[in-house]
Amino acid sequence: MRAWIRRFLQRPGTLDLAPFRRLLGPIGEREDAVRELDDAELTAAAERLRRDDGRALDRAEVIELCALGREIADRRLGERLFDVQLLGVQALLAGHVAQMATGEGKTLTAAVAAAGYALRGRRVHVLTVNDYLARRDAEWMEPIYTQLGVTVGWVGQSSTHEQRREAYSRDITYIAVNEAGFDYLRDGVSGSEDERVQPEPGVAIVDEADSVMVDEARVPLVLAGTVAPEEVGDPKIVRVVGSLRKDLHYETDADDRNVHLTELGSQVVEKALGIDLYDADNFSTLAAVNIALHAHALLHKDIDYIVRDGKVQLISESRGRVHLRQRWPDGLQAAVEAKETVALTDSGEILDSITMQGFLRRYPVLAGMTGTAVAVGEQLQEFYKLEIAAIPPNVPCVREDEKDRLFTTVERKEDALVAEIVEQHAKGRPVLVGTLDVSESERLAKRLLAAEVPCAVLNAKNDAEEAAIIAEAGSYGAVTVSTQMAGRGTDIRLGGRDAADHERVAELGGLYVIGSGRYPSSRLDDQLRGRAGRQGDPGGSVFFTSLQDELVQHYAKDEIPLDVEDTAEALTHSGAQLAVDHAQRVAEGVVMEIHRNTWRYHQLIEHQRALLKQYREKVLTSDIALEGLEETAPDRVEQLRETVSDEVLADVARRIELHHLDQRWAEHLAFLTDLREGIHLHALARQNPLDEFHRAAVPAFNRLRSEVRERSAETLEKAEITDEKGIDLESAGVRKPSATWTYVVHDNPFGSEAERAMGSVVAVLRGKRRRR
Repeated sequence: MRAWIRRFLQRPGTLDLAPFRRLLGPIGEREDAVRELDDAELTAAAERLRRDDGRALDRAEVIELCALGREIADRRLGERLFDVQLLGVQALLAGHVAQMATGEGKTLTAAVAAAGYALRGRRVHVLTVNDYLARRDAEWMEPIYTQLGVTVGWVGQSSTHEQRREAYSRDITYIAVNEAGFDYLRDGVSGSEDERVQPEPGVAIVDEADSVMVDEARVPLVLAGTVAPEEVGDPKIVRVVGSLRKDLHYETDADDRNVHLTELGSQVVEKALGIDLYDADNFSTLAAVNIALHAHALLHKDIDYIVRDGKVQLISESRGRVHLRQRWPDGLQAAVEAKETVALTDSGEILDSITMQGFLRRYPVLAGMTGTAVAVGEQLQEFYKLEIAAIPPNVPCVREDEKDRLFTTVERKEDALVAEIVEQHAKGRPVLVGTLDVSESERLAKRLLAAEVPCAVLNAKNDAEEAAIIAEAGSYGAVTVSTQMAGRGTDIRLGGRDAADHERVAELGGLYVIGSGRYPSSRLDDQLRGRAGRQGDPGGSVFFTSLQDELVQHYAKDEIPLDVEDTAEALTHSGAQLAVDHAQRVAEGVVMEIHRNTWRYHQLIEHQRALLKQYREKVLTSDIALEGLEETAPDRVEQLRETVSDEVLADVARRIELHHLDQRWAEHLAFLTDLREGIHLHALARQNPLDEFHRAAVPAFNRLRSEVRERSAETLEKAEITDEKGIDLESAGVRKPSATWTYVVHDNPFGSEAERAMGSVVAVLRGKRRRR
């Protein structure tokens, strides 16, 4: 009755599984008959499910698919799908997010569902969190797909143009979600149909759905064209700012989200640069100083980024590993590179960008899998219209989750944590330690080495070795220290990769997971805990926290009770633990509000993008560009028809309009970015910032196509056009980027727009006061 009430109230994760459960009996009844089929007969049975109309499988067809998938997986991989996995298959086929715990077989579940979609003529993208998983899962599941009569391919960052086209031509394509987004952006500026690699979207099955759809949904994917490095990396400014001292020359706010020069700091900088920072003519220098100050004071090596192979590489907050194509915007990347004295990477004109949320919503059918979806159920409903099917574990979880052990200081927390690891290691019990950043993982590793406890370290510096490290984390006596376990993609089996010492480790209590501080999201805590207790194995988890942890200091410093005793022992003060819990809830609320606010603005942008892409497709595949030039430059078109064939003229018109369409869209995106950066100043005048954004953005977009037509006509007038060579665009002043590249913008590095707007106002007022 309680479950029915929750479903009636439409609470996340309460999707009724009864319709799915009713098919388990018929699937089981079909099992004996399917087992009698030889390989060719199995493939023929799957072929009878094939349709090209995209129509969903009916009840009988779902039963047949699940029975065939179970038998084929058993034959080809030695893995028979559990009933709960079949529930997951049905949830995915119904377009839901399946919540399945770690070790419950999400990869195999997704494969059977993907084959079901493919057999109905749907092109399927299985979107993973990294290249390693895309290739591993495609190759691992290929025998199943082959037996079911569908084709599979995979795409990685190093895949060539032809390899991408080939992989996308398969029925099912495995690809890292960012890479799929980048291919979409590159296709969006293609000059011909042959240049494109990605087909029209069909079905997306998203692995680690909460991480991709929520944690990274607001982060823009960017396609840029080459220009010179930005001036904000000026070494002189970086040297001056690098000499400044906190609380003397600059101050930060309580959350370390913003930084500003003190009066003395401004004087030091002005003397070193020989200018008045607050003079109107020096605005760009002031901006460069502020960016360099942010890089110096608020971004820390081995926490926010690492330096490897002479490059600054950002660390993904949600995955705890290097993000090879992530960079900061607004010149901050160059400022950090100058700070670390490495070569400056090219900046560039942004040709196009799209948020992960905007990219995923292009798919007509969207489904996903993760171990922790219920906690973000409201967001998945609000932003994607997705329901969550909470699939129970195959075997009940018996993991023992202990209460937090809370200490007054970080030092005392780490002392106790190391002592606990030493004690468990002495028994031979495997320990997995989850840390919050790279520097902490290396600090703990050094302390463990000093305590004669060998450990394997998995952090952003050696993520290429992650599979081998994780696979052995359940071995007798193993100690593994990791920055983040979400999306690692490898099960931890008790007794090691081959489970040779399973019983020995089980008798010790199984894998013991220790978290060194709470993550900003409770889901990340749960993902770490979920590494223990796989498939009914024994296991345990505990989090060591302190009142000095960054999470508490940033979000709940004022909630810490004043009567907490300063002791080396774990605290029993209930109010202190409430402060930790409160800090995590506030952090989750902040992320939710940023996500919601970002989407409010991007809804209009995505609508405009869709309209533009529809028109661009017409330009690419028809003679609409030539028809437009016949209206705007009729005399020039007629003149060319003495000397140029209609086919060449149509191609010339197409190339000209595509260029100006792409260029004008890039300019429009830059306009919208600048508009949004300053839009919250309208709040000071009691105007609704979103309304004002729309008021400016809509007419600007409405002018876009007419301006493209005007520019195209001007180019046609100047261009040299011949029947043999077509058009020389450069001679007409049309220059395309000499190179393009893709990257992910690290979102919100300077705080919210409102904070930045207010900071700008404060800076101006301070400058005026100083001049008086």
